Amino acid sequence: MPVSIRDVAQRAGVSVGTVSNVLNRPDEVSAESVDRVSRAIDELGYVRNDAARQLRAGVSTTVGFVVLNGQNPFYNEVVRGAEDEAAQRGNAILYGSTDEDPGREKVYLDLFRQQQVRGILLAPYGDVLPHLRSLRRAGIATVLVDRFNADNEFSSVSLDSVAGGRMAAQHLIDIGRRRLAFVGGPFQLRQVSDRLAGARAAVDNADAPPDLEVIAVDSMTVEAGIDAGRRLLARPRREWPDALLAANDLIALGLLQSLIVDGRLLVPREFALVGFDDIPFAAAAAVPLTSVRQPGRMIGRTALRTLLEEAEDPASLPRQTVFPPELIIRASTSA
Repeated sequence: MPVSIRDVAQRAGVSVGTVSNVLNRPDEVSAESVDRVSRAIDELGYVRNDAARQLRAGVSTTVGFVVLNGQNPFYNEVVRGAEDEAAQRGNAILYGSTDEDPGREKVYLDLFRQQQVRGILLAPYGDVLPHLRSLRRAGIATVLVDRFNADNEFSSVSLDSVAGGRMAAQHLIDIGRRRLAFVGGPFQLRQVSDRLAGARAAVDNADAPPDLEVIAVDSMTVEAGIDAGRRLLARPRREWPDALLAANDLIALGLLQSLIVDGRLLVPREFALVGFDDIPFAAAAAVPLTSVRQPGRMIGRTALRTLLEEAEDPASLPRQTVFPPELIIRASTSA
């Protein structure tokens, strides 16, 4: 049986109330009592039940965070930012990855609801508004991460992905590329569709609009990029695009791996290549990758701060925080 607070009180020779005060308000207890209770805790191996304590108090210090892909270093940066902010505010993060699976996403949301967390940060897949409304009715605050909420029903913290896609495509146009291809998917992801919309806007507004084709992939992974690159190389050479805009850096790094012919890497001579997110691996790639940078840690910190403010004041109005993108130019788009 687990050691209880009564066991600690009995070993220390004090009341249960004194043990509770030592654990929660040690400044109100004599130094002798603190010492006796601390020794009893060490001897018995007592571990306080914070979940029960928070349930009694009605306030949890735990926040749930559900991300799209835990293998993507961008989300690691976002979670790290949220953890840093949470630690400063006396909170902790419980973290789960959906791997772009809506069923798994629902499992995590239900789990965090059962745990009565203080709030949930969510980088969503598809339409999650019904889930968020249900959480709100249960008194659990939610903030969308890496997804702009256009109807302003819930708060969100995101990057301007349309501007990022436009910026990336405009760079490819400016360096003289005329046959662009956007490589991304699935398009249920708002980030992907927004980045494509931005690229199309740049093409449509060009003085001499270049071609823009879409090469669909089924996931935002290195493997998906490798497969897309192999499909490109299987075409006749005259049908190759001369510039590739990947929906994220993992796809771009997969493309980079696959675009090798007879030991010769075809980037940037035949294919200029731009990624999105600017994860740490982008600068360290065999050909350093031009990428649209997202401030991952700042997104995480801002999302956590917004969530706790809404948990404190449920009547507060939703707000949308949108960070501007930054294009980081490297060798993959050099002349």
